[in-house]
Amino acid sequence: MNAIWQIEGPRRALITGASGGIGEAFARILADEGWELALVARNEEQLHRVAGVLRAKYRIEAHVIALDLGRADAGQVLEEALKERGFAPDVVINNAGFGLCGAALELPVAEQLAMIDVNARALADLTLRFVPGMMARGRGGGVLNVASLAAFMPGPGMAVYFATKAFVLSFSEALAEELKDKGITISAFCPGPVRTSFLDRSGMRKVWMSRLLAPMKADKAAWAGWQGFKEGARVVVPGILGHLAVAGARILPRALMRKIAAFLLRPRKILERRRTRREDGETK
Repeated sequence: MNAIWQIEGPRRALITGASGGIGEAFARILADEGWELALVARNEEQLHRVAGVLRAKYRIEAHVIALDLGRADAGQVLEEALKERGFAPDVVINNAGFGLCGAALELPVAEQLAMIDVNARALADLTLRFVPGMMARGRGGGVLNVASLAAFMPGPGMAVYFATKAFVLSFSEALAEELKDKGITISAFCPGPVRTSFLDRSGMRKVWMSRLLAPMKADKAAWAGWQGFKEGARVVVPGILGHLAVAGARILPRALMRKIAAFLLRPRKILERRRTRREDGETK
């Protein structure tokens, strides 16, 4: 059993990608439970907005740390910033990440490598950096790593993004097994599309997935992830459609899943153009 839920006194959580979307939703949920928070993202202005709302509404302390987690030294910089504030996280929510739609050989290489740095390397760094302290303090706690339904399948059209989320899922499950008797919870949170600015920045609004799968609200997604973590679940998949997608990914042949994912990640305009040509009597 995780001791953190019985602790009296302040409990502290570090949330990355906290300037909006799911990260901000997580921050609101934990603030409502009285957690002291450290909020991390690149956008300092938006972080101060979130922190100001949390302080005013929930009367909790919210520390703002503006930092690009794609930096090679981001973990060390963040650790030192927290020490200066006397902040030792009992829980880390690794939510920061981004994606890009498009063929891997057509997208900028530098941006795809930066995606690996933020989505995978920084997440592993913060997990490995802060869990030993949790264990040493004996207060329980753990790490909630935000993965995706993308973790369960290859993603032609978002190859690197899907691969980074597969890493998050595998890493989280393996670490959870290693720490199963240590009083530390490690969970991988695997939502499908969520109604945040990620859909616009990644280009996902332009592909068929956004039309066929209704995005979940950020607050609903974060609530499901947090409840799953509190229950000690190693993998948290919200919603009936999410569970069906995971079941399909595990049962259907890998080759078929590739084709399904490739269709869902195709730009709508291409298929719409072909449909128009067919209606006009063209064959190609």
